Amino acid sequence: MNLLKRLQKEILVADGAMGTLLYSYGIDFCYEELNVEKPEVIEKIHQDYIAAGADVIQTNTYGANALKLARYGMEKRVKEFNEAAIRIAKRAAAPGNQYVLGTIGGLRGIRKSDASLDEVVTMVREQADALLSGDPDGLLLETYYDFEELSTVVKELRTLTDMPIIAQVSMDEPGILQNGMQLNDALHQLETLGADIVGVNCRLGPYHTIQAFENVTLPNHAFLSAAPNASLLDVEDGRIVYSSEADYFGRAATFLREEGVRLIGGCCGTTPMHIAAAKKHLKGLAPITKKTVTPQKPIVIREAEPAKHEPLHIKAKTERTVIVELDTPRHLETDNYFEGANLLYEAGVDAITMADNSLASPRISNMAMGSMLKHEHNVRPLVHLTCRDHNLIGLQSHLMGLDALGVHDILAVTGDPTKVGDFPGATSVYDVSSMELLQLIKQLNEGISFTGKSLRKKAKFSVAAAFNPNVRVLDRAVQRLEKKIECGADYFITQPVYTKEKIIDIYEATKHLDTPIFIGIMPLTNIRNAEFMHHEVPGIKLSEEVLGRMAACGDDREKATQEGIDIAKELIDTAAELFNGIYIITPFLRYDMSLELITHIKELDEEKERKIVHA
Repeated sequence: MNLLKRLQKEILVADGAMGTLLYSYGIDFCYEELNVEKPEVIEKIHQDYIAAGADVIQTNTYGANALKLARYGMEKRVKEFNEAAIRIAKRAAAPGNQYVLGTIGGLRGIRKSDASLDEVVTMVREQADALLSGDPDGLLLETYYDFEELSTVVKELRTLTDMPIIAQVSMDEPGILQNGMQLNDALHQLETLGADIVGVNCRLGPYHTIQAFENVTLPNHAFLSAAPNASLLDVEDGRIVYSSEADYFGRAATFLREEGVRLIGGCCGTTPMHIAAAKKHLKGLAPITKKTVTPQKPIVIREAEPAKHEPLHIKAKTERTVIVELDTPRHLETDNYFEGANLLYEAGVDAITMADNSLASPRISNMAMGSMLKHEHNVRPLVHLTCRDHNLIGLQSHLMGLDALGVHDILAVTGDPTKVGDFPGATSVYDVSSMELLQLIKQLNEGISFTGKSLRKKAKFSVAAAFNPNVRVLDRAVQRLEKKIECGADYFITQPVYTKEKIIDIYEATKHLDTPIFIGIMPLTNIRNAEFMHHEVPGIKLSEEVLGRMAACGDDREKATQEGIDIAKELIDTAAELFNGIYIITPFLRYDMSLELITHIKELDEEKERKIVHA
């Protein structure tokens, strides 16, 4: 009798964790390699779960795809590892005729950039072809946090085989997916796409898994599955542990059955003892065929309060918009900083923008200084937020804090690596890239946290992204811009540009885009500054003409400063003709130089207005 026919009348027990047992044996390398190098170890684990009462076992292939195997330099061994795994599992299951599922694990977490959907399909097909050649009883898709990825995989596999497909999502919050989707909606969509068994696994322990199923209605044709972790994880002496008692897990299985789940196994932390306990407590219990679910009250997400200022990306579409970067101090004396910021704002700039520890060197927190500018000086701040210094927890907390402070102008950047800064041995976090950060910020604007949970109120961030036009192939950089727009970028801020020709090239390459671009202009202060920018700062190149003009000033500081301003004015003349957005970068807190450039921009606009009037 095949798996689906058995599930029509019975509750079946699946196996538990493979990795947990291998980890407990002290194995800390590629688990999938064991299918070839030590098949007896894998077979023994299968046999232990079968002895515990498992009706269903899964192959040791969770990470047997090209992306995950590449970490070990084994991406060419996908076929070998998967074919070996199915042979081992079928050999272990043969005496008792247990069902064998070919396991395919999720590739994406928060980071969608880990694999495009096209890459996902390619890797899944490669793994599925190897597993299907061994004639399993079904395919198990487990630990999928990204619903878009899982939906794509189900649709693809349904074109390859008619055998049962088990599709399981993973949640950070009970009953809610990472994208804010309700679990009930997700499972019913997976059924519509062709999955025969739909459910959840990993991340949550029994308590929260049961809680998640309380609001899940029985599918029309598919069956429900669940494989919770043994408990929430803990760390003891640097090792991950799960503290749940086996009997507690077994009792929890009966509550899952009451929620309509028919295939019950275990994920991280579970062992043959947990499976034996589930088998014991489920013995003699029939599946639930009817279930009453109390409709969930709709989650009310408040709209954000009306913005005090027009978003920069809206204004820059139709009129001149100027922002000035004034990086926060590297020391604790702030009087000069606030004096400069006030003068710049009084001169008419739209916002003061502050880097997030640029060049990986510590400065006073731009969140703190931005709050002071806004609330104590009535100056509009635009704060940069780097992925380098914040993990996902810190990023969400930081953004929630900015929203609470009323600071809604953000530049999302990946961040310079720590090795270029004051602490080259410090850790770079990079949980996400700037593209994923853009998406996550826009998710906050929908009132949804990074884990999918309701924030009860929408944020209202206007988000800029960085654009480095100082590259050999500008078209590729523009393609990256287009991807950032897809991710949610409202406008772009460029690295400093030092030739008129480059500004024109940027215009020609981006004129098809409706997204505003702020052209970066940074006045040079002397030849040493110019050579540092040209030779040492990533993403910035000066022309030979500019280097020559600065060199000609020699050691005359005043002459060099004026020459730097004159070069910047010439660049502004070109930029102002083609772009509404101008981004002035203040060097070394020399806000007097920025003030002169702001005056120049005003004069240009006034002259243009006069010509229009007289015309």
